[in-house]
Amino acid sequence: MTSTSTSPITGGPRTDQALRPGSRWLSPILLANLVAEVAIVITGGLVRVTGSGLGCPTWPECVDGSITPTIDQAEGIHKWIEFGNRTLTGVLGLLALATIVAVWRWAPRRAMKVAAVTVFVGVLVQAVLGGITVLLGLHPATVAAHFLVSMGLVAAASYLWIARHETGAAPLPLVPPIVTRLAWATTAVGGVVLFLGTLVTGSGPHSGDADEPARLGFDPRTISWLHADLVMLFVGLVVATWLTARLTSKDADRAPGRAWFAVLAVSLAQGVVGYVQYFTNLPEALVIAHMLGATLLVVALTNGILALRRR
Repeated sequence: MTSTSTSPITGGPRTDQALRPGSRWLSPILLANLVAEVAIVITGGLVRVTGSGLGCPTWPECVDGSITPTIDQAEGIHKWIEFGNRTLTGVLGLLALATIVAVWRWAPRRAMKVAAVTVFVGVLVQAVLGGITVLLGLHPATVAAHFLVSMGLVAAASYLWIARHETGAAPLPLVPPIVTRLAWATTAVGGVVLFLGTLVTGSGPHSGDADEPARLGFDPRTISWLHADLVMLFVGLVVATWLTARLTSKDADRAPGRAWFAVLAVSLAQGVVGYVQYFTNLPEALVIAHMLGATLLVVALTNGILALRRR
């Protein structure tokens, strides 16, 4: 479905693909999908800090002969925590499927369709990867991969939510190309920060395995400070991106500056939580808060990249 209108930029004619009738359902579905992607990270963090990663010692069953936890299981409360996380994965799969249907029916752009399929396939990959993680006794490589895939799915779900009302018109850059490249470089460094964060967690007392807390060979103090050093570099890049986006935005558009200020605010909050949890011996509540901050940082970075252009 197309509609012809006047471009707000050039004043000339423009043909855009419009959202289709019934699209009022698009936003709620995409928002629910994003919230669920964030929630699965938080419940995964709860599994980790409580040492419940093997609360259901088999997969896909919770215990041999039963999909659900049984009364006589020795894992106690841990079985319910792990089973709750698995159950949310099922809900996430249904929402991802609903997202595909909604995007195909009501969103006009191919990129959104690709992102919707990516989320659905990613949820399936996560389910299998979660099973492999259990079967391998919470191997650090699979635990880290499990988290990083979730970050990718949060980014894709964020893109779907932020871009849900965009038309099929070609994007109009709002900042010079060098600012866009700086933003992408900053985002890439942010990805490395997240990766190092998984090494920090895998080397500390909340690595996910109640019997063997430190499953990686890194010294927790050394890897923590390496992570902190890269965070400082990242924050510096965020400040540079924010200032350049704010000062060079075309047509006095404030969206790029506002979006990157949000990235800066989330980054600083994450830094504060990270330092506090380090110097207070990693209390569980702050570990969960730090994981929530990581997902919010991914959302903010996705928004920051998209805010550099207008459709």
